[in-house]
Amino acid sequence: MTVHDDPMERFDAAFERAREFESFEPTLAALASVGAQGQPSVRFVLVNVVDGRGFCFFTNYGSRKAGELLTNPRASLAYHWTSIGEQIRIEGQVEKVSEEESDAYFAQRPRGSRIGAWASDQSRPLESYATLQRKFHSLKEGFGSGDVPRPEYWGGYRLVPSKVEFWLDRPDRLHERYLYVRGEQGWHRQQLQP
Repeated sequence: MTVHDDPMERFDAAFERAREFESFEPTLAALASVGAQGQPSVRFVLVNVVDGRGFCFFTNYGSRKAGELLTNPRASLAYHWTSIGEQIRIEGQVEKVSEEESDAYFAQRPRGSRIGAWASDQSRPLESYATLQRKFHSLKEGFGSGDVPRPEYWGGYRLVPSKVEFWLDRPDRLHERYLYVRGEQGWHRQQLQP
């Protein structure tokens, strides 16, 4: 296996392998954030945009995760691809993506998902699932066959990595681990004990 100097190049190579062999959604990652009281919380998100700047996920800006990221704009992501025996952990600062990036991503989502973003007051109490369904169908009727624009309260975040760790499954629990840490001179790579 090639050991890359740039963790983003290494991530791209691992992701391509996962996309070929993983039976479940390879963009799925666990996102951990910390609230104002210091309580960590974790949930799975789809990280559908990854580039040299970082890892992007999209959400309602009124959600619990958005509130936690506003209070503490640091987070971690963890991917685990069983089919290829790899895990990748990412830590770093989180920033909102531009409105243009959020618009572009929102526009390519399925129509039902776009209407769903309008229907859901994410993380808020819900009277009943039937209430949510009625709201969705009312919005669907209201939009008709026209455009479904991105709500102002919905958009993306980018986790800008400062640390990336690659874990490779090996026999006898002698797993390979490589930690990349971003410094002033770029990325520094070191191998860790399993």
